[in-house]
Amino acid sequence: MRWLWIDRFLEFHSGKSARALKMLSRAEDVFAEHLPGFPIYPAALILEGLAQTGGILVGEANAFQEKVVLAKLPKAVIHREVLAGEQLIYEVELLNLRSEGASVQARAWAGEPHLGPTDLSLVIEADIFFAHLDRSRSQQLFGETNFVFTGEMRHMLGRFMPSLTPPLSSNGNGADRGWGNGVEPKDALPVAPKG
Repeated sequence: MRWLWIDRFLEFHSGKSARALKMLSRAEDVFAEHLPGFPIYPAALILEGLAQTGGILVGEANAFQEKVVLAKLPKAVIHREVLAGEQLIYEVELLNLRSEGASVQARAWAGEPHLGPTDLSLVIEADIFFAHLDRSRSQQLFGETNFVFTGEMRHMLGRFMPSLTPPLSSNGNGADRGWGNGVEPKDALPVAPKG
C-alpha cells in the first residue's frame, strides 16, 4: 500500500518548482491514532509530504526514468504545530539535479482553508536530498517496474501535463492498461514534455 500525503498540485513548473495542497480533515485516521483528543498533524508526515512533492518534481525532471528515493534531510526547522481542519501548502524549489540525485529547498505553510494565501504561516523549512537508485542494481532487486512513480502519482500531475494522465479503458478506469493498480506495462511510461 502506498500513502500519499498530497491531495493535489496547485502549481508545477518542470525542473524548477512545485506547490501542492493537503487538506487536513479530522476524519483522517492519523488524528485518531496520534495524540487522541489533541489533533496535531505529525511533523514527520509534513516532511513526507514535502519529500513527495520534491520527489515528484525531481522524477518529472528526468521524465520519470529514474527511481528517485529520499536520501536525507540534513536540515529541518519546525516553526509550529498544525491542527486538524487546516490546509497545508507544500512548496519546493529544485536547487540541484545531477545524475546521482538532486536537492530541493522545501517549505510548508498552514492556515484555515477559508483564509487567503497571505494568512498562511510558515510551519516547516527543510533541505531535502534525493538519490537516483543505480539502474542495474535496482533492476536486479525490483525488476523493470518503476515502483516509485506509480500511475497514481503521475496522475496527480495530469492537470499540468496532460500526457501523464492515464488513458481511459473500455470500462473507463484505465485498468486494462495497468494504471492505478500498481502494475504498469513498460510501454505505459510516458515521456513528460519540458517546458
